[in-house]
Amino acid sequence: MSTPHKTSIEHDPALAASIIEAFATGGSGLMADFGLRIVAAEPGRVRFELDVVERLTHGGGVLSGQAILGCMDTGMVFVMMSLGPRADVSFTTVSLAANFERGVPQDVGTVTFEAWATKPGRSLVFGQIDLVLPNGQRAASATTTYMWL
Repeated sequence: MSTPHKTSIEHDPALAASIIEAFATGGSGLMADFGLRIVAAEPGRVRFELDVVERLTHGGGVLSGQAILGCMDTGMVFVMMSLGPRADVSFTTVSLAANFERGVPQDVGTVTFEAWATKPGRSLVFGQIDLVLPNGQRAASATTTYMWL
């Protein structure tokens, strides 16, 4: 299956740097340990990479669902941060619903996640996150809702 997402992002290096800085300050230490790398960012859309390593896989030799879901949730955190730094406003996950389409083998190397706001609003932000294999096939997708607090 081809990926349904936009293939190019108007990359804003300053925005990517601000997301990385904000996440280093207020993001999950566990997810920081995953070594996620933002490779492109624009307001409302962020592409990032994950190296699939043994400690993130389970006995079946594939990337664990827990790792995938953590990356997807973090991807939407990146998107929320891209929508405009709001020092006085934070946000939280309301829902995250994922579909797993194929396994991500441990030896696949690096995978890409693309996360974007499908409907940003004043109180709720709806989003989509895709996990894409190096061959371009989508391995998982999720829809999410976040709430500004």
